[in-house]
Parts: sequence; C-alpha cells; structure tokens
Amino acid sequence: MAPNRCRNDHTEGVSRTRRRSTPWLVTAVGGDAIAYRDAFVALFVAVIASLVAGITLATTTDTLEELPGLLLLVPAALAVKGNIFGALGSRLGTSIHTGVFQLSPRLDTVVGQNTAAALILSLVVSVELALLAKGVAIVFNVSPTMSTVDFITVSAVGGAIASVVVLGITLVMASGSVRFGWDLDNVVAPLVTATGDVITLPALVWAAALTGRGGISGSIAVVVSIVSIIGVGWSLRTDHTILRTVMRESLPILTVAGILDLIAGITIEKRLEDFIEFPVLLILLPGFLGTAGALGGVLSSRLATKVHLGLVRPGALPRGQAGSDIVMIFMLCIPIFAVAGVVAEFGGLITGQASPGLWQLIAVAVLGGLLASLAVVIVAFYSTVVAIRFGLDPDTYGIPMVTSSLDFVGAFTLILALVAVGVA
Repeated sequence: MAPNRCRNDHTEGVSRTRRRSTPWLVTAVGGDAIAYRDAFVALFVAVIASLVAGITLATTTDTLEELPGLLLLVPAALAVKGNIFGALGSRLGTSIHTGVFQLSPRLDTVVGQNTAAALILSLVVSVELALLAKGVAIVFNVSPTMSTVDFITVSAVGGAIASVVVLGITLVMASGSVRFGWDLDNVVAPLVTATGDVITLPALVWAAALTGRGGISGSIAVVVSIVSIIGVGWSLRTDHTILRTVMRESLPILTVAGILDLIAGITIEKRLEDFIEFPVLLILLPGFLGTAGALGGVLSSRLATKVHLGLVRPGALPRGQAGSDIVMIFMLCIPIFAVAGVVAEFGGLITGQASPGLWQLIAVAVLGGLLASLAVVIVAFYSTVVAIRFGLDPDTYGIPMVTSSLDFVGAFTLILALVAVGVA
C-alpha cells in the first residue's frame, strides 16, 4: 500500500505543477488539464480503433440483409462489453485509489473475484440478450428475424471471443496504471469500449457463419444456456462476498441496460435503408455510440471514485469537483465527435463506401454528439446519486446505466441529426 500512496502523491504533485503552468487550459476544462489530456488521448485512440468495427459493419451489408435482426443485436452486443468490463475497470480503479489492488488470479482476491464475475456475467448476459432480442423483435414487429437458436449462437459465441480479449486488456491497463501512475478512471471506459467494438463485431460476423446449421447451432445454444444457468446459480450462492455482490447487483441493471440497447438496435434496424444508401454511416455508428458511452463512462468512473474517497457528496445538483468533471465532458465532446466524423469519412474513402460528404458527416456527428453529451451528464450524475442513496456501488451501476442509456439516446440523436442536416 505504501508504494501506491507514494506513486499517487508523486502523480498528484506533477499534476499540480502542470496545472499551474497552464492556467488557461485548467480554467477551460474545469480544473484538471491532465485528466482532460489523458481522457482525450484515450477517446482519440478509441475513435481510431472504432474504424475497424465500422468498416466491418459497412462491408457486411449482405450479411445484415441475409440475417434479419442481426443489426438489432449489434448495439447490445457492443455495449455489453463496455457495460461489464468498463464497470470492472471502474471497480479496479477504485481499488487502486483505495490501496487494495493486487493483480492475482486467486479467487480470494479482489481482482480474482471481479474477474470471475465479469466472465460469468458476459456469458449469462449474452444468452439473455439473445432471448430478449427475439422477444423485442416480436413485440416491435421486426419481421422476419433469425431463429432463437441462431440469436443465442451469434450472441454467445461472438461474446465469448470478445470477452477473453477485452478482459486481458482491462487487466493490463489496471496493472499499468499501478506501475506507471495512470488514473484508470480517465482511460478505462474509452479503451475498453474501443477494444470491445474492434473485437466484438468481427466475432459476431464470424459467429453468424455458424447459423443455419441446425445441429451445430442447436448444440451450441443448448450448451451455453446450461453453462450460464449453472454459472448464475453458483455465483449467487458462493462464499466469495465480492463475487456474489457484483453478480447480485449487476444482473438487474445489465438486464435493463440490455433492453435499452435492443431498443436502440430497433431504432437503427428500422432506418436500415438510410444506412445502406450511405454505408459510411455504418462506419460512423460504432464510433459515435462508443464515444457517447465512453464519455459517460469517464464521468461515471470519476464521480464514483470521488464519492468513495469522500471528495464528492451526492446532491440534487452537481457541485464542486462534480461540476468540474461535467465541464470537462462538454469540452471533450465537440473535438472528439468531429474526429469521429473525419475518421468515418476516411474509412468510407479507403473502402469505397458512399458518403453524404465530409462536412455533412462532421455536422451529423457533432450535432448528434452534443445532444448525446447532455444525456451523458444527466444519466451519469444522477445514476451515481441514486446508487449512493440506495446503498449500492456506483462503480457497478454507473457505467452500465450510462452506456446503455447513451446507446438508446445516441441512436435517437444520430437519427435526429441525420434528419436535421438533411442526410436522411
């Protein structure tokens, strides 16, 4: 614990020195120029990385048409990695700040129990999302769609592949933050979101190749369903307190988050013709939704840590350091959404996808992003307040609620921006 405290003290000292040397930037971003820089770099990397996911989506329009309902599942499948592993990163960030972090696979450690919970949740929620996707498609009259078995196969197999990779990167970032003095709260949400986007979409497309093969698809669906049921039963009855608590608190909020993500998918599925007319919009989609969710994740993680450390007291209105963090989010949103528009246009150029034009694409991204960022602030702050009021861990509740709400709101604001700019 002592070395961590020394490293934190050193980092805080450097941070204070740099802030004194750039007073105009400190004022502009709400008081923490170092946090702004770290978050901007992480968001920038995330937007660039989302290009892979966007190109994958834009170049698989045939698959989207052959497997109706797949696009409905995309926002939820992408979000579940950010929801689960972003929350994992947030909890690990808090454990680092409070001096209890120790990288170990043992199940009796903080990291071991959090890791086990994240892996079980990933499988369980993937199966749950598949069932919800089929149900939501029926309720909202999205027809035709894949069979329930195919939904489970695509969601579970694609999710399992992505989970292993994203978990590894989350643990590497946590270990690196201890070694190099990074603040995990500023970087984990954007980088986990980006990694999830890059890995999940190709994994879903690969898993989609297993559909339509009755024996293989059916066997996979049965096995993962049984394993997920066993996993839930064991984790809710285990003697490992952290694992049991994370599972008990996470399952309800992740279910609500999944429903919101699926509604976002319906919003996009019903405008599929617009996206197919200008496939560059499909390139923009992962980066846009991921950026909105990542901004919310940064704010939620910072607020949760400051609540645990006693630096922020939840109230009806944001004050003090909470207000400074909110200012920083708005200062981040305009440049980073503009970058998302430029990156999407570049992706369209190198893959030969039709585009409404660079300036229109930037206008769509920035206008939609500003509207989404307003929702980011509201949801992130008040989800933290509500979690504290009910004695729940804001690290567990904040990121899933913010990310999924922003997928839903982000899909709506993106469509609204398309109409306002005259693209759709």
